[in-house]
Amino acid sequence: MYDKLASIYDYFVNWENRLAYELPFLEQQLRTLGEDPSQIRVMDTACGTGHHAISLANLGFQVSGSDLFPEMVSLADANAKAAGEKVTFQTAGFGNISASFGQPGQFDAVLCLGNSLPHVDSNEDLQKALRDFNQLLQPGGMLVLQMRNFDLVMGEKKRWMEPQSVKDGATEWLFMRFYDFETDGRIQFNILSLHRKENATWQTQLTSTHLLPIYSENLKAELGALGFHDIRLYSNLAAEPYAADSSGDLVLIAYKA
Repeated sequence: MYDKLASIYDYFVNWENRLAYELPFLEQQLRTLGEDPSQIRVMDTACGTGHHAISLANLGFQVSGSDLFPEMVSLADANAKAAGEKVTFQTAGFGNISASFGQPGQFDAVLCLGNSLPHVDSNEDLQKALRDFNQLLQPGGMLVLQMRNFDLVMGEKKRWMEPQSVKDGATEWLFMRFYDFETDGRIQFNILSLHRKENATWQTQLTSTHLLPIYSENLKAELGALGFHDIRLYSNLAAEPYAADSSGDLVLIAYKA
């Protein structure tokens, strides 16, 4: 899915607004790991086009990024070069990131943002991904996860997300995102993209992938089994309290034993 969307991915994320909202919380949490950000090593998994990683590098952190799709990694490299920031990006998916970077325990913090983790195919793959995060972290390192609140999504079968639109000169884009709930318990995530130049006929593209609903209590249990402690749940990256029956998102922070 994301290999096909790579060239237009940044169109349906308002990075200026998103980073203005999310970076203060991320910076605050990362700065609890040390006074000098240049000594804090951060891994941004499923980094996409690299904007979180690049922004954290701009704040002085030592940042690396990984993504399953080489198309995304190429764009992340280009975005970092354009921003004048040094970030090491590599192509690697969940379960293989620590092996790709070659030195276990080299990071002080691992991030997995933007509903990326539910793209695993099964509970077994979720466990592999969490073990991978564990191996990336040094003892006492911080894990930050962000995803949709699937307790709410699955409980109420919340199918539709807010449409998004953007204009780039004479070109207009519309993005419709919605879920289909599968009989095997997974979700099919669909993005319907529409674009046109000026008043020309709309051109459409439908791309889809599967998501694994990850419930908050199951996630806490899996992390606890790996030895993570001081697990905290938030409703968003404004650090508002998490409520399984009403929060739009789930943000989790935990520390490696």
